[in-house]
Amino acid sequence: MLSFDDVFVARDRIEGTVRQTPLERSNTFSQRTGADVRLKLELFQRTGAFKLRGATNRIKTLSESERESGVVTASAGNHAQGVALAASRADVDSTIVMPEHAPISKVDATEGYGGTVVLHGQDYNEAQRRAHAIEREEDRIYLHAFDDPAVMAGQGTIGLEIMDDCPEVDTVIVPIGGGGLIAGIATAIKGLDPDVRVVGVQASGAASAAKSFENNEIVELDTVDTIADGIATRRIGEKPFEVIRERVDSVVTVSDAEIAMAISLLVERSKIVVEGAGATALAAVLAGAVEYDTDETIVSLLSGGNIDPNVLTTVLMRGLVQSGRYVKLKTVLKDRPGALMDLTRIIADNRANVYGIQHDRTARDIGMGSAEVVLDLETRGPDHVDQLIDSLEENGYPIEMLV
Repeated sequence: MLSFDDVFVARDRIEGTVRQTPLERSNTFSQRTGADVRLKLELFQRTGAFKLRGATNRIKTLSESERESGVVTASAGNHAQGVALAASRADVDSTIVMPEHAPISKVDATEGYGGTVVLHGQDYNEAQRRAHAIEREEDRIYLHAFDDPAVMAGQGTIGLEIMDDCPEVDTVIVPIGGGGLIAGIATAIKGLDPDVRVVGVQASGAASAAKSFENNEIVELDTVDTIADGIATRRIGEKPFEVIRERVDSVVTVSDAEIAMAISLLVERSKIVVEGAGATALAAVLAGAVEYDTDETIVSLLSGGNIDPNVLTTVLMRGLVQSGRYVKLKTVLKDRPGALMDLTRIIADNRANVYGIQHDRTARDIGMGSAEVVLDLETRGPDHVDQLIDSLEENGYPIEMLV
């Protein structure tokens, strides 16, 4: 079983390579929730995520002959970058197998840190099988992303930093993929103060740890489906699960919509860009997945910021839709001069803003002498959307909401 001393030793071992990241109070999210919400900003770590901690600690435990053999690992992206940078700094050759659909930004970053990338498989598990084949073929040392005590100990140094910077903390909320992060953090925090609550969060579309925690045995999923690619694993690790059962208080889940909303709010209100996995801890607080008292001090770990720009664009748009800030409507009007102006005047009178208009006389489902119009509109919230639709329908426009 991973010990507190393992984490304490890891802190000294990774010093000089790993940054101590900020922990800041969020007035915005404290007001929204009624609790005292602090954000552990691990997205500001080198490589943009916490994985550098565990990778550095593990590589520094290698013998000289193991260093000469080189290392291989599998990763959805963040562990890949951590291993690539840690290996390069230690002058160790690294090969990283990533799923074929890994974000381009993470693949490019891994290669930029000095790793050799092999794309294979549809998810982490398939990439891992290929990495083990390379391990045997090239006699390399396999560095597991989470099922390794040295990796867990390195990640656990985040827990030491949280307790140093916020000794009054009541609850620490941590994302879970394979479980190495929360296993290390829980070991550190419970070693310093057993009364601090440690809560794990998973995406509902990749909830192996939640199901395993509930059943008190490891449950492997057939498939995973979530925007939080950094925690999209079908099976929690054996070694982390031993620690989680003993030291984690509960495990909850959040939906992709709730994760997207947390990402959007962090961008808009805190000017912080996080990836899907990095937003899950805050999403759990905002969505009410974690029960808490209003006088409670809660630390949400923002574990990484390596989100692909294309994914970020989609997530932000979905966040606007969910919050009623963007709507796409379809209607039909008479194909005559001034008809479109009459429609837009009603929109302007309701203080909505037009992003775009598509005007189509040839749509199959409309009669001759009519035109189909699709409107992309900026709105101010759900009530404003309802007000706008009511006004349009009162003026005789049939309305279909597309998004």
